[in-house]
Amino acid sequence: MPVREYLGLARVNGPLIFIEKVKDISYNEVVEISFGEAKKFGQVVMINDDMAVIQVFQGTEGLSIDKTSIKFSGKPLEIKLSEDILGRTFNGIGIPIDKGSEIIGGEYRDINGEPINPAARKYPRNYIETGISAIDGLMTIIRGQKLPLFSGNGLPHNRLAVQITRQARIKGDESERFAIVFAAMGINHDSARYILSSFEESGALRNVVTFLNLADDPTIERIATPRMALTAAEYLAFEKEMHVLVILTDMTNYCEALRELSTARGEVPSRKGYPGYLYSDLASIYERAGMIKGRKGSITQLPILSMPNDDITHPIPDLTGYITEGQVVLDRELFRKGIYPPINILLSLSRLMKDSIGEGFTREDHPHIYSQLFSAYSRVQEVRALASIIGEEELIDVDKMYLKFGRAFEGEFIKQGENENRSIEETLDIAWRVLGYLPKDELTRLSLDEINRYYTRRTDEDMAEIIRAVSAGKKSRDGEAAP
Repeated sequence: MPVREYLGLARVNGPLIFIEKVKDISYNEVVEISFGEAKKFGQVVMINDDMAVIQVFQGTEGLSIDKTSIKFSGKPLEIKLSEDILGRTFNGIGIPIDKGSEIIGGEYRDINGEPINPAARKYPRNYIETGISAIDGLMTIIRGQKLPLFSGNGLPHNRLAVQITRQARIKGDESERFAIVFAAMGINHDSARYILSSFEESGALRNVVTFLNLADDPTIERIATPRMALTAAEYLAFEKEMHVLVILTDMTNYCEALRELSTARGEVPSRKGYPGYLYSDLASIYERAGMIKGRKGSITQLPILSMPNDDITHPIPDLTGYITEGQVVLDRELFRKGIYPPINILLSLSRLMKDSIGEGFTREDHPHIYSQLFSAYSRVQEVRALASIIGEEELIDVDKMYLKFGRAFEGEFIKQGENENRSIEETLDIAWRVLGYLPKDELTRLSLDEINRYYTRRTDEDMAEIIRAVSAGKKSRDGEAAP
């Protein structure tokens, strides 16, 4: 298609420019915007008869109505890909920002990708080990799954995302073919420095492709960032036969950018001002995870979003929950107690883990101990509610045992250090250790053989040690500044 160039704009509205009397242009086409010696890039987001609406990635500041030149490329937004992208850092629209060279060789790919044919999908089976007990033991991430993390303002989701990036691994013969694509949208400079320095210090950077869209970057660039990351992941997974974990943080910032663009277009808003197509737009991102029959690679997604006002019914977490296969929820009350990672296991689940844990995958006792921990911790919440009314001294003995179990579960199993990397075997052994505060006849979801093999009764001295550790963690958290 020949390159077409037009001089002059009809009008400018926020991040959008409007051009009249254009012909033979297409949706998502990339344009080059020239004014004086400066250049910017944009993308066609709407076509109405002979008028085109273009979103400008670097913002519309400085553009002149009469003297701005628009050149249509005839191509969609693309990213150049090869195996050399591993270890590199790019901005939100795929330009290297790590002082390295341009990507040599490789091929250009349309960032919009293509949906995976449902008939071609392969059911996910094998798990990804994160080294974090609450996730590996109770909401195991399965290759090809999309499992979002619901957080809130001030909660340590960035720290948790970095820890998962450093520690995530797969076992077996394919362990060397594992990579991570990390995309950050709308984060501040301190968080960006923390993320990059953590990757460099741990040595994880060589196996990570990083896309950074900072808070002071144009918000419109955030629309492209997750699609850049997923296009890179698809190339590594389905062309280079790698298993790729994609971490997207923070999807709330992406949705805010989408709302800003929708408002500038003059579209009729839906719930809380978000566009009516928010569900389908999020699905176009989340549904790019999976496995394909006949292909060896896989894409697993861990999108992170901060819930406004901790409201899980807000449109962003609400719609995300419909599309994805479970969720990991961070809890503000656990965070105040000094417990990291503050994962609320009763609100969290992984819908695909049931077929990928147990003998041949993790350990034969995993399904039963997972069920027992959920059951026992649910009882803990009931006992705590009762104790708040009648006092702990008035509880029966078995309820007091559940309170001890609850403290041990939060202080030993959920709580762990940011640099503590637990294997699945260590996670399950710790689970058995905390269940030692309950009598055997309360372990109704475990087999007698499993109890005889793994169960050991715990003492009050063990509980005193746990309380001291949790108290020390709370003092440490109160005195630190979260990244």
